[in-house]
Amino acid sequence: MALVEIMKLWSEGVAAADKGDWSGALKSFTTITEPRAKICFNIGCCHLVTGNIQEAEKAFTSTVEKDKHLAVGYFQRGSVFFKEGKYNKALQDWLRCYTELRGNQLIDYKILGLTFKLYSCEVLYNIALGHTKVENWAKAEENLILALSQKVEPRHGTKIEKAMQEILKQKDFPLVEMPKGRLFQPNEKLVEQLEKKDYLGKAMVVASVVDKDSFSGFAPLKPQNDNPPPRQKTAEVLRTLQGEPHRVLFEFIPETSEEMEVMPGNIVFVLKKGEDNWATVLFNGKKGIVPYNYLEPVELKFQSKNQEKATAAEPTYLVKVYYKYTVAIQVSSKLSYGDLLILISSKLKLTLCSIMLSFRDGENDVPLTTENVEKAWALSTDNCLKLKCTDVHAEESHVLMENAENPVPSEEKAGISVTALFDYEASQPEDLPFKKGDVIKVLNKVSEEWWEGECHDKFGIFPSAFVDKVKHVDS
Repeated sequence: MALVEIMKLWSEGVAAADKGDWSGALKSFTTITEPRAKICFNIGCCHLVTGNIQEAEKAFTSTVEKDKHLAVGYFQRGSVFFKEGKYNKALQDWLRCYTELRGNQLIDYKILGLTFKLYSCEVLYNIALGHTKVENWAKAEENLILALSQKVEPRHGTKIEKAMQEILKQKDFPLVEMPKGRLFQPNEKLVEQLEKKDYLGKAMVVASVVDKDSFSGFAPLKPQNDNPPPRQKTAEVLRTLQGEPHRVLFEFIPETSEEMEVMPGNIVFVLKKGEDNWATVLFNGKKGIVPYNYLEPVELKFQSKNQEKATAAEPTYLVKVYYKYTVAIQVSSKLSYGDLLILISSKLKLTLCSIMLSFRDGENDVPLTTENVEKAWALSTDNCLKLKCTDVHAEESHVLMENAENPVPSEEKAGISVTALFDYEASQPEDLPFKKGDVIKVLNKVSEEWWEGECHDKFGIFPSAFVDKVKHVDS
């Protein structure tokens, strides 16, 4: 379907909903062939208003299938599952929703056309409610305590405290829902272009100001200057310095056209900071939005070449995390415990409350806390902080059952060695480089395509297609 037709039906559907004609709105939205995530979301919201829970579930499932990072889509489908009594599925959706918040206390969807703010404390509140339904009261209390620490408005504190009182009595509490009837609005500029416009207007008779000019048309000829003065150009650096300079702390991968990709150490210029924690920035001559808590203010100084060499010698830091696979993240400074927690949970796509970090102190694994994070950095070597990440939400019984059904051979547990068939150069910090003929000890099989191994006292992941999968026998 053409974009013009999609925008027309989208606009008609929203207009019908504004008048309370929800069946008309549904008719317009469902007429769109191959609808995008926002249209599917609108269809689900219309079904919620009309009370058709089953169709709402289908629509929100289509929403998250088309946009796997749309947090509000998981929030809505979780609410639908909860109303259907599917509490475990509701819990899974709300946990995924919290992960997609990526450490932010709220996401304001106004910039995407939806008048709604999704707060992390309200998502945690619903997660706690899901735990009460499966009678996991300890987890419910843990999530409410975390929600209390992330409250934004006074009403949040009151609601969470009431829920805490109900948990002490082992009772559940009301669900937090998105107000009914909220829909994604189409882009106003695209809707305006649907209206026919008369760009030429009515013809006018004009007279020329140039002597002996026989030209007839829309405008008379005008005297021309043979040597017009050159137009002054604004220096690129002056245009850039309009914003406030900030350094990027964490890698940010965009998920919408408005967002901008930035890497640790990049210098961006903040033009505007919104109340929703998103900042409009200028980088490499392009404008976009990034989370403001991924940035730190810096003071730019123009330096001589000798000063630039001294600045280039400043150290950068690497955080290496051992989980089911190894990830490495480059940062520009030594991070606090809270920043490390947000960074690693975002990278691993896990919730903040589900991970536990630890570091090696001699022969012991020590849990990382706010109090000992400086000690962990002090024990790091070559500006590399090595941490172990554990998913505390993983159920031991599930792991035991999985191991019983799929027992791992003893030689695979101990690790096998394979021979490199080709050279492999690392393209990411977590990669393991090697040369053809090197012997690699396999530590873990992350997937069929990627394995984790050790070679020449280095650890990392590598493509399994680059090695001989026949076990190497030491001579």
